[in-house]
Amino acid sequence: MRHLILFSIVLCFFGTAIGQNNPITGQDSTQRAITTAVPFLMITPDARAGGMGDAGVATTPDANSVHWNPAKLAFIEDSDIGFSVNYTPWLGKIINDMSIVYVSGYYKFTKEQAVAVSMRYFDLGEILFTLDQNDQGTLFNPREFAFDATYSRMLSQNLGIGGTLRFIHSNLTGSFSSGGVEARPGSSAAVDVAVYYNKDLSIGGGNSNLALGANISNIGGKLTYSDENNRDFIPTNLRFGGALTTDLDPYNKITFALDFNKLLVPSPQFDGSEDDKTLLSGIFGSFGDAEDGFSEELQEITLSAGVEYWYNNQFAARVGYFLESEDKGNRKYLTVGLGFRYQVFGLDFAYLVPQEQEHPLAETLRFSLLFAFNKTTKDEESIID
Repeated sequence: MRHLILFSIVLCFFGTAIGQNNPITGQDSTQRAITTAVPFLMITPDARAGGMGDAGVATTPDANSVHWNPAKLAFIEDSDIGFSVNYTPWLGKIINDMSIVYVSGYYKFTKEQAVAVSMRYFDLGEILFTLDQNDQGTLFNPREFAFDATYSRMLSQNLGIGGTLRFIHSNLTGSFSSGGVEARPGSSAAVDVAVYYNKDLSIGGGNSNLALGANISNIGGKLTYSDENNRDFIPTNLRFGGALTTDLDPYNKITFALDFNKLLVPSPQFDGSEDDKTLLSGIFGSFGDAEDGFSEELQEITLSAGVEYWYNNQFAARVGYFLESEDKGNRKYLTVGLGFRYQVFGLDFAYLVPQEQEHPLAETLRFSLLFAFNKTTKDEESIID
């Protein structure tokens, strides 16, 4: 349980930068990191990508593709129905009651089409809200969640598209209010738009597959916790990258994945004018609005690199690295992970090792449980030659 005084409440929940952002994502709040409402939408939900440095936009599809790239779902092979349950104790190094749960399921109703639903639930644990040091305070458990509905379709054997509709709800303060400012839950709606391409290759006489993906996520309206004149951007994000998978022999294969991320929201301005922009002006202006020009725009791109090794499609080992500019949050960490598959069952585990000592993300663990049921879709249902 944590103790917050009035100053923290006003700063965190009624200011222009919703105060959960930098602490929640583990960014260095002393730097000029871009801040948004509901940053929990950007936290890696699953252990597979979590073991690969948070890379996942072009890796082989599974039930968690709704988060990374919904266009991948239609390319799932050997399974028509699947679901996953993911659990992450969040910031466990400093807080013992904060966690993220992510549940996702898909259904391929033809060979080239799939639908999916998912739910993300973020529990911030108990907080004691007080007006001053003498106030006994009010206990409240802040919670946030998002519900998704997804459609994915193959346009050809190599190219697919996907889209997601999302409802977002954030209740950070309950009925707590102070100074005549009344708090209330915030809600918004958003969409994701994605594309996925893969092609089989022959490299050095062996079988390989090159995949490319892009996903613009959380395109949606601003969110407020108080009055209509104080609204904050949600984390609209462009993720793009590629993955190369190579069969080393009939039993061993390896995947190299690389993702780039760019938040499509206004960069921090010295005069605070970023808060006055609309959704579209924020998205299109995000490529050229940094105070220090192009060099700062490049600093706003994060890099995720990962390697995944499979033996006999049953045992996996993963390693990855996440890199963010020192001036934009300064998150730098190594990730490792393990995976196991047996018939319809799968289990993944990931562990995060930050480059900086005493980092709030230190010792982050992720767990994923997956089920993928045998293929039943008839080939003649496909309209793609």
